[in-house]
Amino acid sequence: MNALTFASVTDVPTIVAGASGLRGHLIEAAYLVAAIGFGLSLFWMNSAKSARRGVLAGELAFAIAIIATLAHPGITGRGWVLIIIALAIGTVIGIPLGLKVPMTAMPERIALSHAFGALAVGCVGVAHYFLEYRHMGKFEIAVIGLEILLGGLVFTGSLMAAGKLHEMLPQRPMVFRGQNYVNFALIGVGVVITFYLMFNPSHTWLVPVLAVLAMLIGVALIVPIGGADMPTVIALLNSYAGLSAAALGLVLNNKLLIVAGALDGTAGLILAIIMCRAMNRSFRNVMFGAFGAVDEVTTADGEVQGQVRSASTDEAAEIMKMARSVVIVPGYGMAVAQAQHKVRELADILEAEGVDVRYAIHPVAGRMPGHMNVLLAEANVPYDQLIDMDDINSDFPQVDVVLVLGANDVVNPAARHSKGSPIYGMPILNVDQAQCIMVVKRSMRSGFAGIENELFFNPKTLMVFGDAKKVVGDLALDVSGERDAVGL
Repeated sequence: MNALTFASVTDVPTIVAGASGLRGHLIEAAYLVAAIGFGLSLFWMNSAKSARRGVLAGELAFAIAIIATLAHPGITGRGWVLIIIALAIGTVIGIPLGLKVPMTAMPERIALSHAFGALAVGCVGVAHYFLEYRHMGKFEIAVIGLEILLGGLVFTGSLMAAGKLHEMLPQRPMVFRGQNYVNFALIGVGVVITFYLMFNPSHTWLVPVLAVLAMLIGVALIVPIGGADMPTVIALLNSYAGLSAAALGLVLNNKLLIVAGALDGTAGLILAIIMCRAMNRSFRNVMFGAFGAVDEVTTADGEVQGQVRSASTDEAAEIMKMARSVVIVPGYGMAVAQAQHKVRELADILEAEGVDVRYAIHPVAGRMPGHMNVLLAEANVPYDQLIDMDDINSDFPQVDVVLVLGANDVVNPAARHSKGSPIYGMPILNVDQAQCIMVVKRSMRSGFAGIENELFFNPKTLMVFGDAKKVVGDLALDVSGERDAVGL
């Protein structure tokens, strides 16, 4: 749910206050129903089983909110024309984004949604100031200044995050000496401009300056952060976006926008907290730590760490057929290869052989929380087979075979003992405790953190090199015996 989507159509000041009588009461009632829908949407999305219901509830709530807003009598014929044009443009952009963007690029798409929504909020805030500054009190000016700052920051910050995730911008932090001091100084200038406008509202030329400064702050805050932290940054930007929408709701006297913005802001904050805990990181370390900048010093790329054992798919299949239990650990490599359907096929074949199959899910596997859950749900993997890290870690010593599909940092034992490692202290899946570990990767390339994975050199590890979709498909054929039957 994104409150910014709704914010972009609520540009009529005091949206309900101007609607009197029965129409005003109906609008208020519709807003109440929409607010309840937003809450139910978040509640149902807590579980994979009810997530579809949550998405539907959010969509219906947005539809009700937008229709109620458009029912306001202050919208004239010219306003309707502009709304229809905007709707057509948004539809032309939105449908391809929803249908064509692969799951591997979903974090970038979410970042773009935040960027467009934040731009809408910022534009509404600027326009409202120019229209109403003569009638605005100091508190309203302070709130709208905060809203413009957050909107501009989220706009360019989200674009930077999307660029890093899509590798259009360098993954490594782009830093210079005193970067954090410069960032804080820019934020301080924004606060000073807002404070000045509170007492000199007629100096409207400062409003565009504030908007441009906010966009500069967004760039300055995000470029020093490494690509590995972009999913967490997007969650934080989502929180800022919600606060921006809530601030706009205060200015426009729109209760539903305040509620939607508050829900959006708190949901983004909670998500960011969950992700930071999953990586044993703090907000300060994510936002100002330049994670990844030490890669050239800490990485062991090019150094001999030990002997790597590799195996062919038929050798790996024979081991899997003899196993009593197999745990599949999906990672970004599975997502890139779109191998989830082949994974489900392999699991079905193993279960037919009497093997117990489960999936171990790390909270930050892939590029966003729930990334692996969504991909596996797309392949109709039963929800009860998806086991969270905290629930499955104690079972690994009793697991016969672990199949790691493109995961890297979330299974790296260095997180437990290597104090010099940038992932030290991050909770990981204890796959190294299993009896046999099979790692499917295209190459020995390091993960987002840029460090060597000790798991690859574990005597119990077999590296199966290749594209995850092809490798898993070959494993399924070998386990079932179909490849032998056709003489492949």
